[in-house]
Amino acid sequence: MKQSITYYITLWVIKLKGIKKKFSKDPINYKKVRKEDVPVPKGAFFKKHQLRTFTVLKTKVTEITASEHSTHLLIFIHGGAFISGPAQHHWDTAAYIAKHTQHTLWMVNYPKAPENQIKEISNNIDAVYTEALTKYSANHICIIGDSVGGTLTAALVQRLVLNNIKSPKKIILVSPVMDASMSNPAIELLEKKDPMLSKAGVLSAKKMCAGTIDLKAPILSPLYGSFTKFPHTFLFLAQNDITYPDAKHAALKMKEAAISVEVIEGAHMPHIWPFLPVMKEARNSLNQIIQILNTH
Repeated sequence: MKQSITYYITLWVIKLKGIKKKFSKDPINYKKVRKEDVPVPKGAFFKKHQLRTFTVLKTKVTEITASEHSTHLLIFIHGGAFISGPAQHHWDTAAYIAKHTQHTLWMVNYPKAPENQIKEISNNIDAVYTEALTKYSANHICIIGDSVGGTLTAALVQRLVLNNIKSPKKIILVSPVMDASMSNPAIELLEKKDPMLSKAGVLSAKKMCAGTIDLKAPILSPLYGSFTKFPHTFLFLAQNDITYPDAKHAALKMKEAAISVEVIEGAHMPHIWPFLPVMKEARNSLNQIIQILNTH
């Protein structure tokens, strides 16, 4: 299938911004990566529809809704290699979702590495979900996570299952990082096609987050945990993305666990393509996400 003109424009912008170059450093320059962070959303939409901000442990949660009659919650756990975020594309995605669904949305700005490591970050994610359960039934909660936001989402659900806590109704994982060790040999071949990510920088960020924990521990690498009793799961996987081989492996394990899982593949797409601005293919995929959320 032929890609749109906006696809090639997006790849040009990615190259112009030097994203892959930033993710080719070992150690990764996390301070430079953080220059793209947007901790507080701006614009007329957020002035009108941002209900409140509140803190859970070290996490700042921004609550957004475009509907006065919202009874469903979407928890948005953003990506950023554990070291950065949220970025502008996360806020743009959040606004689009809020406009086109009946969900209240919580943008979860969790503590970052290297100042904070995976145990503390995970404790914060758990605490946010616990807070959500005080206001919504689990059956009215969905979670979306991109990149390491997908890591944190999958690892959270694994802990919920282990602790017999009700899981959200649906989870949507967009280009999730399922193995922090980046040890899959297929990554080496795919790296040449990936316009955004490089193994060296991604692995460096994971090590900053891990501390003394094994990179293959499920808290960092959900691929090595269990997917039994997972809720309805949607995987948006980009083919030109170094996270693709491990995410495909995770999809296989999910199917073996006999859970309800749907895989949406982006042919020739880069990492987190549904959230990339301008691109026609991104908007089409984001509309698929809207449809998933609007189907209760």
